[in-house]
Amino acid sequence: MSGKAILLVVIGFTLTLLAVGQRFGGISNRVVDNYVKYQVETVAHNIALSGANIAANAIYMNPVWDEGYSVPFQGGHLDVTVEVINAALGFREITSRGTFYGKSSEIKLRIAPSNFSEYAYYSTYERASSTSTGTIWWTGKDTVWGPFHTQDKLSCALHPSFLGKHTSHKGAIQYKTNKTTDSPVITGIYEAGKNLEIPPQAVENLEAAADDNGYKFHDQDTVYLVFDRDTLRYKYSYSSNFTALYLPSAAPNGLIYAKDCVVRLQGVVKGRYTLGCSSSSTSTGKGTVWLDDDIVYETNPQVDPNSTDLFGIVAENYVWITENAANKNSINIQASVFSEQWGFGAYNYNGRPVSGDINLLGGIQQNYRQPVGTFDSNGIKSGFTKQYRYDWRLAFMSPPFYPGTGGFKIVSWYE
Repeated sequence: MSGKAILLVVIGFTLTLLAVGQRFGGISNRVVDNYVKYQVETVAHNIALSGANIAANAIYMNPVWDEGYSVPFQGGHLDVTVEVINAALGFREITSRGTFYGKSSEIKLRIAPSNFSEYAYYSTYERASSTSTGTIWWTGKDTVWGPFHTQDKLSCALHPSFLGKHTSHKGAIQYKTNKTTDSPVITGIYEAGKNLEIPPQAVENLEAAADDNGYKFHDQDTVYLVFDRDTLRYKYSYSSNFTALYLPSAAPNGLIYAKDCVVRLQGVVKGRYTLGCSSSSTSTGKGTVWLDDDIVYETNPQVDPNSTDLFGIVAENYVWITENAANKNSINIQASVFSEQWGFGAYNYNGRPVSGDINLLGGIQQNYRQPVGTFDSNGIKSGFTKQYRYDWRLAFMSPPFYPGTGGFKIVSWYE
C-alpha cells in the first residue's frame, strides 16, 4: 500500500474514532443529566413523603390539628396543607408538596377516623360478666371471617377458625383439653400485646349528632322499630299501630337515637344508618336492643358488591337475639353490632332449643362476650352456632357516627 493510501486509512480511522468518541461523550453527558434529574426528583418526592407522614402523625396526636406548615426541609422546601372534607365525620385531606432545585412532587392522602366497625369481632373480656367464672369457648363449628381482636385470652375448643388478621392484648390462647385437639385455625397475621379499649360514653356521645339532623326517640319505655327500606315504622307498644317515617328526610345525617329506652328491632335497611340506644341506668334493662327477627340489607353486598346499604347497631347495654318463633331456625343479621357495657348474645342461650345459625354479615364489638349456645363433644346442645362473616366494605367505610378507636386510617393515597 502506498503512503498516500495509508494516509487516507489513518484519516478515516481518526474521523471514525472522533465520531464515536463524540457519541460516547454525548451518552455520558445524558447519563449524568438523567442521574441528576432522577436524584432531584427523588429528593423532592422524599420531602413530600416525609411531609405526609409528619402531618398524619400530627393529626393522630391531636385529632383537631389542621394548621399545616411551610418550612425548609432536607435542602429543599416543604409545604403541607390540611383540608377538612367533612367536619361531622372527621374526614380530612392532606396535601404535601416537596420542592428541590426547581422540581416539585405532590402527595394527596385522605384520612378518616378509625372505627370499631373495622373489626369483624372485638371483645374486652371473653366472659359474660366481671363476676363470671365460666369460660365461653370458641368451638369447632365457629368461624370468624375478618379482623379479630380481644383484650383477653382466646379460649378454643375443637379447632375454631379465625380467617383474618388476629390480635390480642394478653397474647395467650387457652385450650379446653390440649393444643392438639383444640388449637384454632388462624389464616392471617397474629399479633400479641395490642391494646385497644372501648371509649367511655361512646353511646351517649351520639345524642348531639341525633339532635343535629338525626332522629331521636325519648320519654318512652320501649320503641318497636321496623325498617322497611327507606321507611322506618315505629310504635311504643305491641298492640299499637305503626307510624311511618321517611328516613332521608327524618334523619338526613343517618343517625337514629333511642334515649333511655328499650328497642325491639327487625326489618330491611336501605341506605346508611346507625341506631344508638342509651340508658341512664344499667339496672332498668334500658339501653338494650332486642333482635325480634332478621335485620338485613335491601341489596346484599355479597350478591352486589356495589351495595350502598350499611347499618350499625350501637347499644349501651345488651344486644339480645329474642327467644321467639321467628328466631327458632337461624337468624340473619347484616350490620355492625356494638355493645358498650355488656355484649351481644342469645337470650336464654342454655334453655332455648337448638336454633340453627347466627348468619352475621358485618361485625361484633362488645365489652363482655355473651354466650349464644351450649355444646358438648357431640356438638351444639342449645342455642346457635356462629357464622360470622366480615363485610369487607367496613375496612374502608363505616355506619354514620359509629364509635371510634381514637386513631385514623388512610382511605386514599395519590401521588
